[in-house]
Amino acid sequence: MLSASSRGILLGLLIAALLTGCEAKSEEAAAAAPPPPPEVEVVSMVAQPIVLSESFTGRVEAAETVELRSRVSGYIQEVAFEEGELVEQGDLLFLIDPRPYQARVNAAQADLAQARSQQAQAGSEAERARVLLGRQAISQEVHDQRQSALSNARAMVDAAEAALQTAELDLEYTRITAPVSGRVGRAMVTRGNLANADQSLLTTLVTIDPIHVYFEADEQAAFASHALLSGEEPNSLQIELGGDATRQFTGTLDFIDNRLNPNTGTLQFRAVLANPDGRIRPGEFARVEMPVARLAQALLVDGKAILTDQDRRYVYVVDDNNLAQRRQVNTGRQVDERTVISEGVAAGDRVIVNGVQKVFMPGMEVSPQTVPAAPAADAQPAIAARED
Repeated sequence: MLSASSRGILLGLLIAALLTGCEAKSEEAAAAAPPPPPEVEVVSMVAQPIVLSESFTGRVEAAETVELRSRVSGYIQEVAFEEGELVEQGDLLFLIDPRPYQARVNAAQADLAQARSQQAQAGSEAERARVLLGRQAISQEVHDQRQSALSNARAMVDAAEAALQTAELDLEYTRITAPVSGRVGRAMVTRGNLANADQSLLTTLVTIDPIHVYFEADEQAAFASHALLSGEEPNSLQIELGGDATRQFTGTLDFIDNRLNPNTGTLQFRAVLANPDGRIRPGEFARVEMPVARLAQALLVDGKAILTDQDRRYVYVVDDNNLAQRRQVNTGRQVDERTVISEGVAAGDRVIVNGVQKVFMPGMEVSPQTVPAAPAADAQPAIAARED
């Protein structure tokens, strides 16, 4: 028979064995339980209007470009500008030696004075002839000769006045001034050199404010954009210069050519940009975003939500039972980091945008966390989209 102490030890061992078995069963049960559904972020699709645009390349050009040439021949006496500086309309740029032309003005003034003196004398003689003819003191022939002399004298005065005007113009042309305000180029003819009338290129001058951006669109895009660009309201275009994303400008479309280029099949457009500080220079490369279509109702989704399977694209949509279902979609243009979905989802569908890598197969249960959708159409203006 066991003693009381032995019976106590045996009872303790039995209790410990029972407890160990219960713990093992609990751990096995916990290991066998399925994991909780993975958390994913979903967006409820909202239809909104967007304006689709395409990107075109172009060049910056001055609104006005002037090639300054001398109107009279002569030697350059002064170059009155710093090359590359800004000048105002009317500023003196070149001075041709004016002395020969001043002499011609003086001679023309003397000729005019002589012609006027002769006219006065002929006028007096013609008046006396008229009086004498009335008294029948001279013949009709003499009277007519003096009237003809007066007409010739008047013609000589007109010719002298015209010669003086020409001489004065030539003298004025020795001062070559800026016809427009803008930036002047380098002096092609310097002081002491001969400038030939209508031949010698002295310098070039370009206007800087406003400035133009010319670009060409293919035939399809040109006609697609016609409905959007034919209204009376000014059409704003987004323009990036020099391939630099920090140099973004908003321009206004102000010209569409009247015919397609038969060699390239493109239509030329022109945008105008404000350039008060002159930082934009002619010749720069430009990339222009031009609207080509408007969608009244469009669905957009974050680009990383779209998966590919060979040549097919699809997204995961969470149904009412929180099950991830695969939906094949057709995609359109890209709007920033979002993509237009033309077919496959509908407004109100919950599309997984973050955590899609946690979904291993269609029908898998997930724990959706709703994140804010893109603003609706009544919350902001139409969105500008571009080609994917």
